[in-house]
Amino acid sequence: MITDSSCPSDGLARVVRTVLFMDLVESCRLIQDNEVEAAGRWRKFKAHIENDIVPAHRGRLIRTEGDGLMVTFVELRDGLMATFEIQHASGEANTGLPPQQHMLLRMCLHVTELYEDERDVYGRGVNLAARLYTLAGPGEIVVSAQVRDQLTPDLDADIEDLGECHVKHFDQPVRAYRIGPPGPRPVIERGTAFLPELRPTIAVIPFVSRGGEAGQQVLGEVMADEIISSLSRTAELQVISRLSTTAFRERDATLDEISAFLGARYVLSGAYRTSGDQVVLVAELAEAKSRHILWTASIKGRATHVMLGEDEMIDRIVAETSGAIIDRELQRARSQALPTLESSTLLMSAIVLMHRGVSHDFNRARDMLEALIERARRQALPHAWLGKWHVLRFNRGWTNDRAAEAQAALGCTRRALDADPECSLAMTIDGFVHTNLLKQLDVGQQRYESALAVNPNDSLAWLLKGTLLAFEGEGDDAVDATERALRLSPLDPLRYFYESLGATAALSAGRYERAVELAQRSLRVNRTHTSTLRALAIAQSLLGDVYAARLTLNEVLAIEPTLTVTSYLERSPSGAYKTGKIWSEALRQAGLPA
Repeated sequence: MITDSSCPSDGLARVVRTVLFMDLVESCRLIQDNEVEAAGRWRKFKAHIENDIVPAHRGRLIRTEGDGLMVTFVELRDGLMATFEIQHASGEANTGLPPQQHMLLRMCLHVTELYEDERDVYGRGVNLAARLYTLAGPGEIVVSAQVRDQLTPDLDADIEDLGECHVKHFDQPVRAYRIGPPGPRPVIERGTAFLPELRPTIAVIPFVSRGGEAGQQVLGEVMADEIISSLSRTAELQVISRLSTTAFRERDATLDEISAFLGARYVLSGAYRTSGDQVVLVAELAEAKSRHILWTASIKGRATHVMLGEDEMIDRIVAETSGAIIDRELQRARSQALPTLESSTLLMSAIVLMHRGVSHDFNRARDMLEALIERARRQALPHAWLGKWHVLRFNRGWTNDRAAEAQAALGCTRRALDADPECSLAMTIDGFVHTNLLKQLDVGQQRYESALAVNPNDSLAWLLKGTLLAFEGEGDDAVDATERALRLSPLDPLRYFYESLGATAALSAGRYERAVELAQRSLRVNRTHTSTLRALAIAQSLLGDVYAARLTLNEVLAIEPTLTVTSYLERSPSGAYKTGKIWSEALRQAGLPA
């Protein structure tokens, strides 16, 4: 419908149109996995959209570029029906294929005034439509408020209000809605549709006995159980249950078969021999897709200790396999472009890199999290970790704008909790923001308690709660909380971070030798973590070893040359408490300028 016959230049008409934008999710990764097959399937499917679906609904194909399409319709109903048909056709095209090979579209509809000529369309409304589709997850349709106002719920579409959403290059948020085809039952379930798995998956196959006493045959199952239990406490990994993996015991199944049935990227397997109480296990970790052996070892232990859950061989296996997986994910993240990386690689690599003391790695972590958020806006975890990124940026002295970082971090935790109100990580990071950036320790305490009410085994919540108690001078309670965090996450890829904050808790309790021990253990993994170095310098100074404290402080100042006693007190949540005065005086004694 033409609403204004005036034109800004010859050949342009001002009209109202329904604009449909769509693109193929993770097209780069699909093509990288199998370029010829993926490109052929997409070309065939896109031709079906262009030649069959769009004309059948009186649409006008405006633009087709690589993995994206732009179409306009005179009537909203035509655009709506075309969009639902495309979504349905996409589902049919994926029938019989494994999930990693699915072609998933994200689409949006927006009704707007625009200018059009014989070749293209122009206007601010077109720009908004081009941004709205980024709010859609894989396989989803998002519409603007202008579209929603013309729909009758249940009759025209199943509708979910996404609230006020922020899109790039627009100062103000826009109201957006997610829709699905109408029907007697809702087709939209909050936060569950086509969500990518954000953690690499590992399957632990029960170990096979190669001789030994008959009574020791069950030992392989017990060892697998212990490893699964420990790996499950590492939040960055998803572990297949033994009820699923035990079917592959002694089957000599190939990696391809195990991966296909269990959906696992990594497989841990092996065999053992026993002689009396002695057990020798030969284990190996393999990447299913590449068939590469990432880690292998021959490990000795005692069967009685394994049965009691006290053998160190299990701890070693878990630690070394976790480390091998992390190294592999980081290697992949550094050798490939962001669009080609799997979502789980992006998340794990971002978590590890953001906790390193190198600015290049730290900023790369932000890029990874933002790329992941573009794919899965309604996944809580990427938003929550990006919130922590903003806190760490201020804590490390890479920005002095506390207010801006607090606002950005709270925006992240708000979006995470909007996506999943029961996400304990989001609650924990929200407490971290209130404690470290806003110095609202009472609010921080409430957030940590809420997180632990949802998940009593959230190691990060226990860790940060313990640190808050340390700032307030509740030393014994602080140590109890941080030691519990260490037990709950014994092999976390960020264990040095846990040990660093554990050192802070030990300082608060006056356990300076323990603080030195934890700080030095942490620094063996990450020597550039200034918070750990400060804790070590404080502990050394309070132990009377001012010379060692001065050497440690020199390392701090080499990384953070503008640090002073005043800026330390201003930045630290302990500044208003007795602990802050004790710790700042210890740093002054070590030579920190006033």
